[in-house]
Amino acid sequence: MKIVASNEKLEDPGLTRDRFLGGRIMVLQPERGFRAGLDSVLLAAAVSDQSERLLDLGAGVGTASLCALADLAELDATLAEVQDDLVDLANRNLADNGFAARARTVKTDLTAPGAARLADGLVSDHFTSVIANPPFFDASAGTNSTGKARAASRHMPTGDLDKWVKCAASCAAPGGEVIFVSPAAALPSLLKSFSARFGALSILPIAPRPGLDASRVLVRGIKGSRSPTRVMSPLVLHEAKGNHFAENIDPIFRGNSRLHW
Repeated sequence: MKIVASNEKLEDPGLTRDRFLGGRIMVLQPERGFRAGLDSVLLAAAVSDQSERLLDLGAGVGTASLCALADLAELDATLAEVQDDLVDLANRNLADNGFAARARTVKTDLTAPGAARLADGLVSDHFTSVIANPPFFDASAGTNSTGKARAASRHMPTGDLDKWVKCAASCAAPGGEVIFVSPAAALPSLLKSFSARFGALSILPIAPRPGLDASRVLVRGIKGSRSPTRVMSPLVLHEAKGNHFAENIDPIFRGNSRLHW
């Protein structure tokens, strides 16, 4: 099974419409450059079932929020994104999937001072869940992606990850959860930022197959908590052979189950 299915080219130049959660969600996204997939679905599935107000930082075209809105009927969502074209696509996706009454976009720079974000409409101490799939490659290391949009989605200057976490901490309500998905290699930087601002850290390693190292992690912190850190058993995506998802993972990508952690 593929996470993204029915890749449909449209009359809109450079766009495709893709199915997520077994077709429950249809997402317009750029045909080239950064494309939403596994991380977006897992991030949405990680949101608490009891969450009421979701903030999606660096929301892109809105895939993670769309999946969370589809799963949680009482959820209200705010999608924060700085790129104009992605904000436009996110608004189209919210409307096309019937979520315009439960969600909105905010165009803002997450690394800007809090007063600037507030002026853009991003409120503080409000959201019961804050999620993010931030750019995770150091813009000063190696060669950046050639497309500007793809580069912005995958690279950030040194120190900006901490600004994203700081923004998440500011926007989360007391007792709210903050969840980031990250490559495993970025875990030290992410933990440094999280541990300075949250308690009850939960680290969920995600491995591609049994016996292989984790390639990515989900990290959750609770605002105002002083509970200790937990490192959980790895989530293994695939069976030892073949491309099928593991029996406990497949229902998540089909839209029939969620992460319980």
